[in-house]
Amino acid sequence: MFNSLSDRLTATFKNLRGKGRLTEADVDATVREIRRALLDADVAVPVVREFTGQVRERALGAEVSGALNPSQQIVKIVNEELVEILGGETRRIRKAKTGPTIIMLAGLQGAGKTTLAGKLAKWLKGQGHSPILVACDLQRPNAVTQLQVVGQRAGVPVFAPHPGATSELEHPAGDPVAVARAGVEEARQKLHDVVIVDTAGRLGVDADMMEQARQIRRAIVPNEVLFVIDAMIGQDAVNTAMAFDEGVNFTGVVLSKLDGDARGGAALSVASVTGKPVMFASTGEGVDDFEMFHPDRMASRILDMGDVLTLIEQAEKSWDKDEAARMAKKFADQEDFTLDDFLAQMQQIRNMGSMKKMLMMMPGAQNIRQQLEQFDEREIDRVEAIVRSMTPHERLAPKIINGSRRARIARGSGVHVSEVNGLLERFGQAQKMMKKMAQGGGMPGMPGMPGMGGGGGARKGAKSAPKKKARSGNPAKAAQELRDAEARRASAAKALPTGASFGQQGGDFDPSQMNLPKGFDKFLGK
Repeated sequence: MFNSLSDRLTATFKNLRGKGRLTEADVDATVREIRRALLDADVAVPVVREFTGQVRERALGAEVSGALNPSQQIVKIVNEELVEILGGETRRIRKAKTGPTIIMLAGLQGAGKTTLAGKLAKWLKGQGHSPILVACDLQRPNAVTQLQVVGQRAGVPVFAPHPGATSELEHPAGDPVAVARAGVEEARQKLHDVVIVDTAGRLGVDADMMEQARQIRRAIVPNEVLFVIDAMIGQDAVNTAMAFDEGVNFTGVVLSKLDGDARGGAALSVASVTGKPVMFASTGEGVDDFEMFHPDRMASRILDMGDVLTLIEQAEKSWDKDEAARMAKKFADQEDFTLDDFLAQMQQIRNMGSMKKMLMMMPGAQNIRQQLEQFDEREIDRVEAIVRSMTPHERLAPKIINGSRRARIARGSGVHVSEVNGLLERFGQAQKMMKKMAQGGGMPGMPGMPGMGGGGGARKGAKSAPKKKARSGNPAKAAQELRDAEARRASAAKALPTGASFGQQGGDFDPSQMNLPKGFDKFLGK
């Protein structure tokens, strides 16, 4: 959503690079470009005026004039001011001291409030809570049915004693205030610790519907009233937010449709104008596309500095710890990286979500955004199909995959032979890299660390280690080679004398046969 704003700000900061000293004219030009970028992103005018005023004041102060790198100091100032207008600190849900925590949702019709109720419930369930959804939107046709479907996808129960309206002409059955009260009581009886109340949306600032929301608030006394706003709403976001703040006095904001391609000024305006923090954000259509809003991380994304912390959190949540421990042990033991391991790692990455979204969280991702947008997520499915079309022995020893085997694998996975060839070539390079890293040689093409046997520090003409003989492609012959190798090791072990560390039997050792200093034999216990 912030791609355009991010591009404009990044281009503005590039003009400052290489300048050892910034004049007042440089600062004014930079602030002017930032102002234009924010206005083009549909940020509210009062917010833009306050933001640019703070940036200019700080940029002309001592912290920039005395900085070693003025351009980086400007970026730091803009980052800090962005964090400030986005809310400052991460705000978490206030929990009830006794009984269930009650969360009431309010917002305009079409903002994605019902879908977001299911996403919030799924997120809370993942945090170890036991939420229940209460269907109080009896006005919009089939809103109750939609909440039941969303609740089923999220694996969360839905309290819906009344079906609500099924058409525009039908008068809604049931009292939303009574449903809200009954839903909270149902949660107490069935020991649910969180209640999420989905209220009716409004087509605008509707006085009757706003009064209904106030009555529900008075009846259930929620711990949180979350205002759900469409992040693509533009300049009207501020007026809508102010009206809802006066009507229901919400305690936090949830941004929906943050994955859209609109300019996203709502996210930068609402928190600053209303003084209420943005708490959550919906980032996609799936029930799992929901995350806590961190102002500092969002500011980093806007300035193309990445969001590595969110990436780490996603990895920790979805990564299989047993599989990670197995791979770490295999890496430490310098065992070969096989196609089975490659497949397991791919499945771990897929569990983290969209590959495109993960890559966009990396620092500098805006520079390759066009390539990332062209990335086909189905490529991972094709790679998995190719690997699964191989036999277990082929995955273990990919060198045996000759032309006829490649043709068979291509037919089995529904791809061209060239794709199989490309995968095997890339896997071979990855296998070499893993082996080199396990041996302490660093990444290929990089000098090794001192004392770690790095590849880059090898002397010219140094004798290379003997190559290990490749294992045969014939399974029976390979098994016989293993047996022969075991027999050779056993016969070599028998040839060595046992006992002392240097191969001498303890009873056959005679100190007199050694040229030792006089009197030294008393230290040998003889």
